Amino acid sequence: MNFIDDIPQDLVNFLLTTLFALLIGLEQRRHHEQEKLRYLFGTDRTFALIGVVGFVLYIFDKEHLLFFGIGGLVLAVFLGIAYAGKSWKEGRFGMTSMLIALITYCLPPLIYTQPPWLVLLILITVLVLTEIKEGLIAFSEKFDKNEFTTLAKFIAIAGVILPLTPQEQVIPGLDLTPYKFWLAVVAVSAISYASYLLKKFVFPEAGLFLTGVLGGLYSSTATTFSLAGKTKSAAYPPGLTAAAILIATAMMYLRILALAFLFNTSLGKKLFLPLLVLSLVTAAVAIFYYFQNRDREARQGEPTTESQPNPLEFRTALLFAFLFVFFAALTHYVLRFYGSSGLSLLSFVVGVTDIDPFLLNLFQGKQAFAEHLVVMATIQATISNNFLKAVYGVTLGAPAMRRYLWVGFGGVIVISFGILLLA
Repeated sequence: MNFIDDIPQDLVNFLLTTLFALLIGLEQRRHHEQEKLRYLFGTDRTFALIGVVGFVLYIFDKEHLLFFGIGGLVLAVFLGIAYAGKSWKEGRFGMTSMLIALITYCLPPLIYTQPPWLVLLILITVLVLTEIKEGLIAFSEKFDKNEFTTLAKFIAIAGVILPLTPQEQVIPGLDLTPYKFWLAVVAVSAISYASYLLKKFVFPEAGLFLTGVLGGLYSSTATTFSLAGKTKSAAYPPGLTAAAILIATAMMYLRILALAFLFNTSLGKKLFLPLLVLSLVTAAVAIFYYFQNRDREARQGEPTTESQPNPLEFRTALLFAFLFVFFAALTHYVLRFYGSSGLSLLSFVVGVTDIDPFLLNLFQGKQAFAEHLVVMATIQATISNNFLKAVYGVTLGAPAMRRYLWVGFGGVIVISFGILLLA
């Protein structure tokens, strides 16, 4: 232990600089050999020596960095000459190797002044970004012309508008502030946007069952409506489609649970067991249907489904905003004039619409509602929403799917009522 403590820090930093620079150079050699370039300004030894030169010039004047700055300018000039030669001889204009050389030159001051995790993170980033060139090209080809506009919208609503939103009550006595309203919009949009990205970029060829999983993160009601109407086509087998609809509902419970923990941790703990049980039961039925029908119905050619609609469209956000404010006011006055019985009835009624605005109002009203009332209202809202989805599926879907949906949703609804009696 004393021997390690006696090792000069300059020696340790020199060895680290040389090692990291050599690793970057070795990666450059492998990368350029794969691309079979004829003109290179250097690889492993060159990059290792760039790191060594940077170290020597840095320790000459750590305070003012005069020698290090001059060395950086000289290196930049040489890299510029190398880049011009490469462009002339190869007809290629990429600057990746030049930029990596400059980063390699900057390793010594990083090692001396920054925490080890940051230096290692920079090293990892350089190595990974160099290796995933082909993957990035393939990934970028999946983007359409509106993709970055959508990302900009999400950044604007979450990172710009939300921090600037006032937190004062607009209507006296009504526990609704612009900040709470917009926070709810951001939370739902984030879950929907994550589902949208998974479906489009990670699982673009998702089958019916996986489409149900991702659709449930977005909206189980919309997923049911979309899939049920397609079962009259032979390409959408009724058993597998019913499994996809039910797994979307299983994901709905997990989405609600995540929102509850986000806005009210205490309430999330009370909802954890009931919603987890309902999610597992629904998922078990969906998986049973899937394996029961997979071999027989897969011969028909299970389809891949189109991407869900962009969750950040202005009309969708506007509708959510209207429903959120409407249910905030409605819930406040129902509870004020009719008490817990009125809230119980309202929770069953809202199931025929989008239940997220109603539930988010309950989750944010920490002082307005007793937690046991919110737990019961949440489960009751999911009961009526599940009944609505069963009606959608039976009405819009093929006759062969009706038995699956009545049995599946019927069982989940019965268990939900059982949980209400025990609550």
